[in-house]
Formats: sequence, C-alpha cells, structure tokens
Amino acid sequence: MIKLIDLIKEESSKIIIPRNIEGRKEQHVRVAQQRIQDYIENGSKNHLNLMNVPITSLPDNLKKVGRNLILKNTKILSLPDNLKVNGYLDLTGTPIESLPDNLQVELSLFLTNTKISSLPDNLQVKGSLFLTNTKISSLPNNLQVDGHLYLENTLIKSLPDNLQVRGGLNLKNTPIAEKHSKEEIEKMIQATGGHVKGNIWI
Repeated sequence: MIKLIDLIKEESSKIIIPRNIEGRKEQHVRVAQQRIQDYIENGSKNHLNLMNVPITSLPDNLKKVGRNLILKNTKILSLPDNLKVNGYLDLTGTPIESLPDNLQVELSLFLTNTKISSLPDNLQVKGSLFLTNTKISSLPNNLQVDGHLYLENTLIKSLPDNLQVRGGLNLKNTPIAEKHSKEEIEKMIQATGGHVKGNIWI
C-alpha cells in the first residue's frame, strides 16, 4: 500500500529549483558586453540600445556610435573619453556623475534625473541639452547649445560667460529664476557676450 507521505516525497523530488538570480544577471551583463564588442567590430554604424541593461561602463575601444546611444535606466557610471555619438545620447535615470573629455553629441543629450553636477569644458551638443532634476549648479563658459537648454529644478544660481542657446532656456524652479526677472536674466546673458534666441522660461 502506497502511503501519502511516500507520494509527497516522490513529487518533492521532481521540483525544479530555479537558477540563481545573481548568476543570470552576470550572464546578462556578459551577453551585453559581447553585443557591444560585436557592434564595434561591425563598424558602429547603427543605434546602440542598452536601455535597462545592468552595465556600469562601456569599453574604451568604443569611440563612436553611428546613430543613437540609449543608456536610459542602466547602472552606467562612466563613458569612454573621446566618444562621438552621431545621434542622441540618453542617460536618463542613471547614476552617472560626470561626463568624459571630448564628448560629442550630434543631436540631443538627455541627463534628466542623473547625479550630474558639472559639465566638461569641451562638451559639444548640437541638439537640446536636458539637465532637468539634476544637481548641476554651474555651466562651463562658452557653452553652445543648438537646441533648447533645460535647467528646470536644478541648483543654477548664475549663467556662464558667452552662453549661446539657439532654442529656448528653461530656468523654472531654480535659484536664479527666484531672484531675477526674465528681463534681468536676459540682460545678464547679453552682458557677458551670450545670447538666447528662443524664449526664457522662469
């Protein structure tokens, strides 16, 4: 006669124990790293979409991205020096704290909800620059933004010399907007050789 306890033991022995979650994460990272190397070996021609991939850095031999580089919601902490992105660069929601030297972005640069607190002097952005909800408190002199410059909800108290913005300038909920009117800010920009072609929002 088969006892109930024997049946339970038999069924228990058939239970499949799931693989270690941490091990799967490491495998995911290895797959992503191999994908990046394959992208480089194939000429870095198209988009490189790594959104939500748990990587913390990119290889030093990644020097260009043919189109958009999407790193939104990754664990990225650094980018290689002299990186050129021929589309837009999206770093939204990442823990990155600084940008590399000689970074060139042909379209927009998204830094919203990051830990960025400063920008390198030689940064080139030919689209819009999104710094909303960051710890940025100052900008480098001679900064040129071909699109809009978004500084909403930042710690900006003053603007750099020779600031050139071809689009609009968003300063809502910033220390400089709390102390100065739109007209005063515009005069300050012009007094240092700068120019904002579009609207100034405060």
